[in-house]
Amino acid sequence: MSRRAVAVRVEGIVQGVGFRPFVYGLATRLGLAGLVGNDERGVFIEVEGGSALVEEFLAALSGDPPPLAVIERISTGPAPVTGRRTFVIAPSAAGGDRHALVSPDTATCDACLRDLTDPADRRCGYAFTNCTDCGPRFTIVRDVPYDRANTTMAGFLMCADCAREYHDPADRRFHAQPVCCPACGPRLRFIGPAGGDDPLERAVRLLREGGVLAVKGLGGYHLAALAADEPAVAALRSRKHREDKPFAVMAGDAAAVRRLCVVDPAEERLLTGPARPVVLLRRLPGAPVAPSAAPGNRWLGVLLPYTPLHHLLLRALGRPIVLTSGNVSDEPIAYRDDDALERLGGIADAFLTHDRPIHIRTDDSVVRVFRGRDLPIRRSRGYVPHPLPLARGARRPVLACGAELKHTFCLVKDDRAFVSHHIGDLENYETLRSFTEGVEHFRRLFDITPEVVAHDLHPEYLSTKWALDMLDREDADLVGVQHHHAHVASCLADNGVAGPVAGVAFDGLGYGPDGTLWGGEFLVADLAGFERAGHLTPVPMPGGATAIRQPWRMAAAYLDLAYGGDVPEDLDVVRRNAGRWAAVVALARRGGNAPPTSSMGRLFDAVAAIAGVRDAITYEGQAAIEFEQLADPAVDDAYPCGLVPSGTRFAVPGAELVRAVADDLRAGVPRDLVAARFHNAVARVVADGCALIREARGLSTVALSGGVFQNLLLLGRAVTLLEERGFTVLTHHRVPPNDGGVSLGQAAVAAARDCPP
Repeated sequence: MSRRAVAVRVEGIVQGVGFRPFVYGLATRLGLAGLVGNDERGVFIEVEGGSALVEEFLAALSGDPPPLAVIERISTGPAPVTGRRTFVIAPSAAGGDRHALVSPDTATCDACLRDLTDPADRRCGYAFTNCTDCGPRFTIVRDVPYDRANTTMAGFLMCADCAREYHDPADRRFHAQPVCCPACGPRLRFIGPAGGDDPLERAVRLLREGGVLAVKGLGGYHLAALAADEPAVAALRSRKHREDKPFAVMAGDAAAVRRLCVVDPAEERLLTGPARPVVLLRRLPGAPVAPSAAPGNRWLGVLLPYTPLHHLLLRALGRPIVLTSGNVSDEPIAYRDDDALERLGGIADAFLTHDRPIHIRTDDSVVRVFRGRDLPIRRSRGYVPHPLPLARGARRPVLACGAELKHTFCLVKDDRAFVSHHIGDLENYETLRSFTEGVEHFRRLFDITPEVVAHDLHPEYLSTKWALDMLDREDADLVGVQHHHAHVASCLADNGVAGPVAGVAFDGLGYGPDGTLWGGEFLVADLAGFERAGHLTPVPMPGGATAIRQPWRMAAAYLDLAYGGDVPEDLDVVRRNAGRWAAVVALARRGGNAPPTSSMGRLFDAVAAIAGVRDAITYEGQAAIEFEQLADPAVDDAYPCGLVPSGTRFAVPGAELVRAVADDLRAGVPRDLVAARFHNAVARVVADGCALIREARGLSTVALSGGVFQNLLLLGRAVTLLEERGFTVLTHHRVPPNDGGVSLGQAAVAAARDCPP
């Protein structure tokens, strides 16, 4: 048999996921010699042996990799035959241009769960059990290559037993960097009322007695209370200053989730998968959850345990818990121990913490399912920093600074886009610092020095100001990207499409090139550019940002237009706000502090207020979210809304829809029917607008983006109508349609503009 040697390069998520042990086992099983190791690009392999066996090795390399491995490319080349007789794992090599990827944090695997509950196992009941198939990754890594010395586990010296596992190629903990046990690893600590020595038992007792517990997780601290305990959940809500926004609920297993919610197979796949996001599920009537957990909400955000500590806590309790980010209001999640004790001390009655440092804070991801496919609402733990491929790679490295709300940033190198974890609303110093620290961490991990910096056009966004300031520190070209073009480009990049398409971007607002506030946009767009083909007719926002927090103000502006200044006084929204109605209408007419906006989000706000959903909100999008839940999904009819030609564009007369809603309500039509007719009307507007674009430009592909398309009722109706008319419809499935996906769109636009045609 002829002898052959091959040099192999494997790129992707192949470090920290058991890839070297997999290669070692495969090579030794086939009787091949050589070596495998990590370096700055991924995994390098030299394999030598019989030609047929080498071919079998190469075929198996990509056929059955470890569960957490994501192979992007395998390249091979000839190597000299040296006559080696053994296969070894070589020391990691550092230096050079880094291309290696870091795995996301991953939920505890089944094998480690068995260890956790086996009385004969030395890790029975140990809250930090992990192996190459699970455990902390992104949140503990400081640098690459992904070796223990470059993680926050560096301070824990392995005991003899763990070292034996770590160095045994036949053990599933072979080269598992966070490997540890009760003798040598991190330890739990309970800070709170006295009573007992075991931290877990004390935490369970406190929760059972109605207390609020701060728990240190993978990416930061959470606040927990028994999900069915109304006084405890209400106390948590009050102390956290979170008036209405729903809390997530953690249940012990899928069976426990089914006692709370309706769960279809796609949703169960998400719940039980390695990312373990919060999944938005339809709440069962009478589900044993405190009213304060998700006030007035038909949906419940539910997740399953994803660390051994969570499993131990939920098993000991035997009941679901509310589990929400450890912060006050909209601050970033606390992740450093001293900061958590200071910031959460007035909220939590006790702390269940440990001594393994978290290097980078990471919130839980939030996902819902649309037509069997993921629809991310927040992409963070479990998904980040897995890169997204760009259909059109970047000529030079790009940093995209993102939007203001639901902020993420994105770094691009070649054809890989690294969208960051969820940072939060970029409105204060603490969140800005989290953004800047995150950028530096990603730059270091992936060895990216941006030469192009993309930003939103809004001059007051902190991300825009930071981008402008960055040019004083570094040599980079600045690219301004219009907000709604970024939304559409994000959807294109999410689907691996370059365009052009008919892009529909519906959201709260974004800065237009004309200096007005856009938000109900029909664009003809590709990655490099766009034209505005249509939009919602602009209306005043009386009081500016105050109109966002008080939707009744948008109702006043819309009703004034809809009725030509003669608004019926028997409308409930007028009666409820009678003392201030005239002043707000006068402000809308006068202008000044009433900027015009074409925002679809503000139209939803107006109609929600008119329908009596709410006049003021406590979190972004609240009125529209509750209005969606009010609608009867069995209703098919819709209000008429004719599109109005306006030069080379068309306008959507939102005031017509407002008049129809108000007339129905005055006639006594039930609110659930009114809400359904409005949703159906907006879906028809989407289809009609895209039909006009196809007629003018011949485009038969539509991209739907923007936070309004988190509304599943609207999204479903719009997609159905578009498909019935022969359109190919692109929706989001890897990044959110909301502003959390804007950074990917900015990056894709900047990369496309930087490449010659």
